[in-house]
Amino acid sequence: MARQPMPFVVILAGGRGTRLAEETGVRPKPMVEIGGRPVLWHIMKLYGHHGFNDFAICLGYKGEVIKDYFVNYMWKTQDVHVDLKAGTCQATPGAIEPWRVWLLDTGEATNTGGRLRRLHHLGLPKGNDSLMMTYGDGLADVDIHLLWDYHQSHGKLATVTCAAPPGRFGSIQVDSHGQVTDFEEKPVGGDGRVNAGYFVLNRRVLEMIRGDNSSFEHEVLPALAREGQLMAHHHSGFWKPMDTARDRDDLQALWDTNAPWRVWST
Repeated sequence: MARQPMPFVVILAGGRGTRLAEETGVRPKPMVEIGGRPVLWHIMKLYGHHGFNDFAICLGYKGEVIKDYFVNYMWKTQDVHVDLKAGTCQATPGAIEPWRVWLLDTGEATNTGGRLRRLHHLGLPKGNDSLMMTYGDGLADVDIHLLWDYHQSHGKLATVTCAAPPGRFGSIQVDSHGQVTDFEEKPVGGDGRVNAGYFVLNRRVLEMIRGDNSSFEHEVLPALAREGQLMAHHHSGFWKPMDTARDRDDLQALWDTNAPWRVWST
């Protein structure tokens, strides 16, 4: 039996990031820099470290900034030889990430579920029955291989990585078999573990999404939980979203010392 190729990694990168307005007035939140590199790059480095190198990035607000970054990535990261007389410009071969990146415009005002729906209808190349999915603003040291292996082991439609709550996030209730019994995004109270992103989704999940206004967190995930099709992968290591200027500064301070999400060697 032929082995399926590695799944695509889908990254939602189209929101406005209004709580980080001092940064997002000129660029989308995934392009806010930590250690001189966009948060989006840090996330992709984590997946790349584990061998997942095909990415589909769902663009929206200021998506042209992300397009420009990747179109010019080689020129920005490699030594360049410019011959003005000959009118040529050539990048000097060097170490570079083996990434293939699909940059897909999913609409500026589209909700999270709607972005996945549009991605489905845009015709992301087939290959694997499942997709990795995460948000473009959360850093973690999740073992992506463990997450992938766990998803393959249980046979359900979806897996969500859950972590200890920082306090302002909603709760996930999980039974003794690892099945999510209730998913409530940002409720009042609650002491369960929280949605840390880093999902694995069977492509059939995308067919459940009805329109651009559909919320992945408030509609799709609770529906999967009710149907017994959502499993929890417990992550006890580092995870931190970047929602505010304070979050950005905290992540920068960690980068300047010993960034726990930096699992790659170079």
